[in-house]
Amino acid sequence: MARAPKVEPAELSPEERAKKAKEICFDLLAARPRAVEELRQALQRKGFDSETAETLLGKLDRAGLVNDAEFAEAWVRNRHAGQGLSRTALVAELRRKGVDGEIAAQAAEEVDRDAEEQRARELVRKRLGSLGNVDEQTAIRRLLGFLARKGYPQGLAYTVIREELREFGAESTLLDDATID
Repeated sequence: MARAPKVEPAELSPEERAKKAKEICFDLLAARPRAVEELRQALQRKGFDSETAETLLGKLDRAGLVNDAEFAEAWVRNRHAGQGLSRTALVAELRRKGVDGEIAAQAAEEVDRDAEEQRARELVRKRLGSLGNVDEQTAIRRLLGFLARKGYPQGLAYTVIREELREFGAESTLLDDATID
């Protein structure tokens, strides 16, 4: 089936342009929640003028379909639990998505220091099994790099890694002793 030729938004009547912009935003919002700036940029990429975009975004905001604070809170919960990102990394991601820095920082406060440390421990434990038979310094270096890419502060990362390596070493020693018997 042949596609209809692409029509630029500027060639559409104001009503058709508004309708097409709304369809684009609804399609994006159906996939996942979006920051207002993400929708604005998507409309801009598709060739919509700023007046059409701002009018539509205002309507979506008044209807409660876009809210940067709610988006940021959901993003923080999802990315911290799923990807194991630190508060610093979460704020940086939200800023890249166009969320105001204050809103991003407030949403990231949901992840307290204890939750951040606990998630770092989980990530290290999970990663320890896949390191194989590398020496301790190599393991520390790899794990520090891994946690750094997730945005964890170096001091926290180093402490967690040292403690988890000590625990992992004790467990593997116990396992080795058990298999000898």
